[in-house]
Amino acid sequence: MTQPSVILATASYDHTIRFWEAKSGRCYRTIQYPESHVNRLEITPDKSYLAAAGNPHIRLFDVNSNTPQPLASFESHTNNVMAVGFQCDGKWMYSGSEDGTVKIWDLRAPGCQREYESRAAVNTVVLHPNQTELISGDQNGNIRVWDLTANSCSCELVPEVDTAVRSLTVMWDGSLVVAANNHGTCYVWRLLQGTQTMTNFEPLHKLQAHNGYILKCLLSPELCEPNRYLATASSDGTVKIWNVGGFTLEKTLTGHQRWVWDCVFSVDGAFLITASSDYTARLWSMETGENLRVYQGHHKATICCALHDGAEPSC
Repeated sequence: MTQPSVILATASYDHTIRFWEAKSGRCYRTIQYPESHVNRLEITPDKSYLAAAGNPHIRLFDVNSNTPQPLASFESHTNNVMAVGFQCDGKWMYSGSEDGTVKIWDLRAPGCQREYESRAAVNTVVLHPNQTELISGDQNGNIRVWDLTANSCSCELVPEVDTAVRSLTVMWDGSLVVAANNHGTCYVWRLLQGTQTMTNFEPLHKLQAHNGYILKCLLSPELCEPNRYLATASSDGTVKIWNVGGFTLEKTLTGHQRWVWDCVFSVDGAFLITASSDYTARLWSMETGENLRVYQGHHKATICCALHDGAEPSC
């Protein structure tokens, strides 16, 4: 198989992962995933592998072959894996689970190399662009920074007591972090570098973005500059696009019939892909807010999507 320049994948409660031609909307590959549903998908920086976070394992699939079996399986979580991602040169993977732990996995070695205890179900984990800190959000409303150099929790904050943090996102230059919760609220902090590498949070803004849950929040990528956007996907069936300058509402993307679980920007920030309980994924123009393509084929809720349409990053 020749490697497509754009890799778009979705996963659904129908126990399949589907690969799509982004422009035509054609599904060209389906992987059966019978053991559990998939909570999160992530593509490695070099576009070689797709990680599927399930319950309670993570499976790694080859993007460039038709092999239905996973190349590797990562086992040691004991509950739903809700977050998965890769360090910028793809040497290691991180994960967060409802078992209350954040783990780090060396892709070239067996087993889990590090484990951090969050003491509550972890819903979201992001890697700081400095590649040395992980930020996690959990069901009890805690946000924690895990310093990978010191191998410890360097910072802890609770924006709203007992309100689950559903999603975290960090600006590409490390200047902002946004946390979205079950009350439809986004908390925004400036990230200040202290004398050490330790990150300090300075409250910047509180945004009441939706009346329902926010299931995913995402800041726009570097190539979107000078525009900076925040996308919020919600149980109200919409995705809202906010201008990060003053957190004003730029546009509302309407078209999904049910909850919108996930979203991902194209590398230049010109497009957004969304995944919804209405069985579909959709492609949107950020300029017009227009729905350009519907990806139809799943038979149940589509709950996560992954897109890699950029060059391989240089760490």
